Amino acid sequence: MQIKNLMSEDIITIDKDQNLSDALKLLRKNNVSRLPVVNNKELVGIISERDIASKLGSSKYESMPASRLHISSVMVKDVFTVPETMQLGEVAKLMLDNGIGSVPVMCEDKMVGIVSKADFVTLAVGIAFDKITVKEIMTKDLIVVSPTERLVHARRQMMEGHVGRLPVVDDGNLVGMLTSKDLMRAFIDFRKHVPEKYQKSQIKEVLIEDIMSSNPIFTSKDATISEVAKIMIETGYNGLPVVDDNKVVGIITQTDILRLIEKLES
Repeated sequence: MQIKNLMSEDIITIDKDQNLSDALKLLRKNNVSRLPVVNNKELVGIISERDIASKLGSSKYESMPASRLHISSVMVKDVFTVPETMQLGEVAKLMLDNGIGSVPVMCEDKMVGIVSKADFVTLAVGIAFDKITVKEIMTKDLIVVSPTERLVHARRQMMEGHVGRLPVVDDGNLVGMLTSKDLMRAFIDFRKHVPEKYQKSQIKEVLIEDIMSSNPIFTSKDATISEVAKIMIETGYNGLPVVDDNKVVGIITQTDILRLIEKLES
């Protein structure tokens, strides 16, 4: 299958000279996690929730409001693109090899679509995926955090681990989930409500339990990939913790499903 048959043609873009506040509004309004960045309709970068959380939590930008940060200073400039005729498995491999969540799709020099991990997940609903269980492909090497650890610690764990979500665990039990989206919103809200002169000291007092999602949806190691894919499609979640006997034993993400599809395609 060529990637043009899977890509989304409804492309939400943002101009490089707009500010971060504009990006936040677009992300929220369209329920997407990344935006291609353009200059005079030409693709020049891409910006994601993880990029925003990373920048807003850095010391360089710690006291700067989102309205003063231009997209060009936050975006990733080296953007991978693929031709619309590229095969599905080749695109999946490109995304996995380079740790990217979406790829703009081009026809000649024009951007005609975008394909994300979420699009690939839609392929994982069917008979073939009813025969594969979560425990066969889930990530067992977990990065977890506790509810009483600091927000800045969670940000560092996400950046260093190159992950977009962390199970929040207390005494081995799942008590919440923390995502890049949660981090991004927490940093924005913090800047809105805390005077600038207090931000440097008070950001260290924000705890994971203050911003995490409680009562998270989880799955079991014996669930099928098809079942998990349906949950991801219905909820928009990028990953689900895997719980066995009340303990977190792994996590299954869109990346794990993408890796499975790439393997099957090759």
